[in-house]
Parts: sequence; structure tokens; C-alpha cells
Amino acid sequence: MGGLLFYDLKTLPFVILVLVLSFTIHEFAHAYSAYKLGDSTAYQFGRVSLNPMVHLDLFGTIMLLIAGIGWAKPVPVNRGNFKRPRLMGIIVTAAGPLSNLILAFISIFVFVLFQKYGWLKGMSVGSSDAIVLFLQLMITINLRLFLFNLIPIPPLDGYRIIQDVVNLKYSESLIKFEQWASVIFLLVVFIGPLRRVTLDPYLGLIFDIADFLSKPISWMLGM
Repeated sequence: MGGLLFYDLKTLPFVILVLVLSFTIHEFAHAYSAYKLGDSTAYQFGRVSLNPMVHLDLFGTIMLLIAGIGWAKPVPVNRGNFKRPRLMGIIVTAAGPLSNLILAFISIFVFVLFQKYGWLKGMSVGSSDAIVLFLQLMITINLRLFLFNLIPIPPLDGYRIIQDVVNLKYSESLIKFEQWASVIFLLVVFIGPLRRVTLDPYLGLIFDIADFLSKPISWMLGM
């Protein structure tokens, strides 16, 4: 950790690049899936785009740099435009975290290719180190985003999925929970002892997921 930052200052340019790519793809996945399923709200707001500037949230990006977790601007979705609002709402919501999981899988695949064929050996030390660092960050950050966004606390994707899954009679209870959600979130993130027994072990699952994803890739490449 570099001072106030969660990431080391030397890796910060790579972290920022990975964050821009990952956040942009995540929000684009929400917007594009909603558009294809019949809701043009995100399209009208210019969110069906791979332009990072329409997706990045300043405070959410700062939080990720400082605390290691963050978010982009929520994509506006009008579930009333879907033929099956709850089912399609779940699909649209899940598209964001799944995009991060796919990015991590692709990065692991590329990383294994570099190992199998020795493509780094013919490069300078600086170039090979930069490629390895970029791929490692693409894997770890995208897996952290995947897991973090599945936490059932508003406004994260996990909470939106819960809203679409649970019976409507529990909606009042969910609204009451929302009032405390931001407080719970801040306590978990910034109180060290609490974070070490809750959020950190959960996000530590990225290593198990990375190992799980790498096994079929190694098998396909005969390693």
C-alpha cells in the first residue's frame, strides 16, 4: 500500500488503466443488455458506449484507489420496459459482474499463453514486467469487482438481484435495510478489525476463483 493508497505508487498507472477498462466494460454490459432486452433508457442517456467518460464515477474511483473497492455510475434501467421485468432485471444486473469475471478469464488465458510459448523471453525486462503486471492486475481487480458487486448492499448489483428475487411482500423490509446500508458499508470498509473478519476474507476468494479458472485453460493448452 502506497501511503493513503491501496495500491503501490509504482503500479498506479497500470491500476488506473485496468480500472478504466474494467469499469467501462462492466457498465457497458449493464447498458447493452438492457437495450437488447427492450429498455432504451440507458441508450437515451448515452450509456450504451465504450467511452469511459460516460461511466466513471469520481468518488467511486477514488474509493477503489484508497480502499481497494469502488464503483462506477449506476446505469439507469426502467424494468417496466421489459417483457418479464424481474427475470430480465436479474439478467441485466448480473451482466456487469459477469463481464468482470469474463475479463479475468481472458486475462488468465493470455497469461497462460505467455507462459506456454515463452513469449516474454524475447522481450526486454521492462516490457515483460509491464505485461505481467498488467495481466496480474486485470485478473485480481476484475475478480475483486466481480465479488464486491455481488455483495447484497445497495447500490451494488448483489442487492439489485435480491430485490428482483425476493417476494414483493418483503419490499418494505428491504427499504428499511437501505437506510442502514451506507453506514454498514462504511463501517466494514474503514474499521480495520471488522474488515479483516468480513470483507477481506470474502475478497480473498479471488485466489481460489483464479485457480479454478486457470485449470480448464491449462487443460485446453495441454499444460
